Amino acid sequence: MKRHLTVLLALLVSLLVVQAPAHAAPAASSARSARGADSAGTTAAASKQVLGQTPYMGWNTYYALGGDPTESEIRSVADFLVSSGLRDSGYQYVWIDGNWAAPTPRSAAGDLVPNPDQFPNGLKPLVDYIHSKGLKAGIYTDAGPYIPGKCGLGSHGYYQRDANQFAAWKFDAVKVDYLCGIAADLDPKTVYTEFAKALRNNSSGRPMLFNLCNPVTSPDWGNYPETQQSTYSWSYAPAIAQSWRTYTDVGFVGEIKFKDVLRNYDANARHPEAAGPGHFNDPDYLGPELGMSDEEFRTQMTLWSVAAAPLVIGSDVRKLSKTSLGILEDRDVLAVNQDSAGVQAVRVGPAGTTETWVKRLANGDRAVVLLNRGDTPATLTTTAKSVGLSGGRFTLKNAWTDQITESGGTISAAVPAHGAALLRVGRATGEPGVPHVVAGLPQVTKVGSDAVAAGVAPVAAGGDQARVEVTVRNDGTKPVYAPRVELAAPAGWTVRAAGKAPKVLTPDRSVNLAFTVTLPATAAPGNADLTATTSYEVAGKGRLRQQTTTSLVVAPAAPNGDVVLSHHDWISATSGWMSPTVDRSVGGWTPISMLGQEYPTGIGVASPSTIRYYLGDRCTRLTTTVGIDDAVRNVGPEGGTSTFQVIGDGRVLYDSGVLGRDDVRQADIDLTGVRVLDLVVGDAGDGGYNDRANWAGLNTSC
Repeated sequence: MKRHLTVLLALLVSLLVVQAPAHAAPAASSARSARGADSAGTTAAASKQVLGQTPYMGWNTYYALGGDPTESEIRSVADFLVSSGLRDSGYQYVWIDGNWAAPTPRSAAGDLVPNPDQFPNGLKPLVDYIHSKGLKAGIYTDAGPYIPGKCGLGSHGYYQRDANQFAAWKFDAVKVDYLCGIAADLDPKTVYTEFAKALRNNSSGRPMLFNLCNPVTSPDWGNYPETQQSTYSWSYAPAIAQSWRTYTDVGFVGEIKFKDVLRNYDANARHPEAAGPGHFNDPDYLGPELGMSDEEFRTQMTLWSVAAAPLVIGSDVRKLSKTSLGILEDRDVLAVNQDSAGVQAVRVGPAGTTETWVKRLANGDRAVVLLNRGDTPATLTTTAKSVGLSGGRFTLKNAWTDQITESGGTISAAVPAHGAALLRVGRATGEPGVPHVVAGLPQVTKVGSDAVAAGVAPVAAGGDQARVEVTVRNDGTKPVYAPRVELAAPAGWTVRAAGKAPKVLTPDRSVNLAFTVTLPATAAPGNADLTATTSYEVAGKGRLRQQTTTSLVVAPAAPNGDVVLSHHDWISATSGWMSPTVDRSVGGWTPISMLGQEYPTGIGVASPSTIRYYLGDRCTRLTTTVGIDDAVRNVGPEGGTSTFQVIGDGRVLYDSGVLGRDDVRQADIDLTGVRVLDLVVGDAGDGGYNDRANWAGLNTSC
């Protein structure tokens, strides 16, 4: 019953977010009042700690500097936040994460002691320096007792003393972890409530932002009671904290992957009713250049912004490219995140590879996200009515491109693979504006005589011929004239148009223009860009142009003879954590070993994983041994279950079923006629915790 009530509440809140007028109170207010007088008193006290009605922004040492941040590094980052303009864009908090304390973290009197090797002058002068730059300072501790080997320090038993000390050092924010808390089997609601009280009652009377950071999540951490997990924090944290983590860490030091960004966003989206001005769901840090492409990071920034999430940069900002800095500083995107209504986006329509998310803004506009989780570009569409707007004309501002157009009610965008369009949509007034014309991304629909399956990233090889299509649609209220598309390919490739464009593209109509693209036999492997330039005449505006680009994967040469596939170049390879490791267990620390037998060749991965090879219809047989690596036994009794599938051109050729740590399977697979081969490892439905999977052997005859 509880689960059904939660689902019903979330549905009701989603309707409020879409349909409520601009002046309506945030849905979280009614959710909080429903928790009764007991929590209401705590909320009133916590409100004194609110240091801003919108999500806080800043930078954190953890992903950026690893385990041992130093005073000189943090000063350097503070300087860069100022000189780069990040501070003026809103990134104010400089947050010192774990491992700042001395090896013996407390003095004889019980005070916390900074590590003198990292902070030779202590923390107070560093905080003063941060403040002198117009920035704020954050610090880290744990809600549990200090347990060597489990966490860097712990405040349990010292809550008031530590709160007083942080305030005396003039910190502005405190992040409270739960590593030692879970090791000591504490109740997070109880201890976090006690810590919040200590912060509010600090002896200096200093307001300090409270980031409640319980990352414990099943099955990622093993099996824990619901009340001890991050996914339960929403039920009590809004009354005591300014933000609370909603899932496990979004990545590892130096490695944040797009799939985990999506995972954390989905978990964060479960309880939009808990968020509101001054208190926000926290899906963890932003990760530019830590494992994602620019497009994937732009998507993370889009999703975090509509989620009204704290924007805390996890990367070393001093090393970021201009592209990454531009994404972080985009004014229109930040305006959506910092909107005063404090509303969190909800999904409109079903979950899937493509989705629509909407956030109600304070002035009545809607921030609309068209999300493409898939591996191929797509034109995504919703309607003004679906996102809670009425009327006949609507202004659409693309937050990333600054393009302003007008629609008759259709909201659409061409969205790259792993991309997201962010459109600010409001009612149009005055003279009609520029029609909303969507110039589609080049889409490879056929390679040779084979159609490309929907959602599958196309693969071509030297000498192949591909059919490429570009769809142009007019969602405006006025016609556009003489639409044209020109397609550019790498040097040495040939492009031939097929068919003619119409003279007029009327509202609510689209045209599909096709091209034949031929790769030279010597086409270099890697990603090759296909760029479409779409142009059209608009009355009174002249000829307008849009440019869209899609990457086509050009495969390496197919294997020839008897080949160990792990020694052949793959097209792409993913691992649930870390990276696929050739001839070693994932991570590379040990040889591939299953049930005590070592294997000299193969690939070690963590679930979920996909490794793709180009065979070019030249191979006949694959033999392999699959199973869970013996290394799982050094980690613990939990996890270590996976599934193994061999897929040829989208067809399952082998399926192991669920394998545990005591199961090994040998497979002999017919590869006749296979052009593209995928080796897929699944998590068997229980998450990827301790799933160290092996493809041993991988002998092919080609």
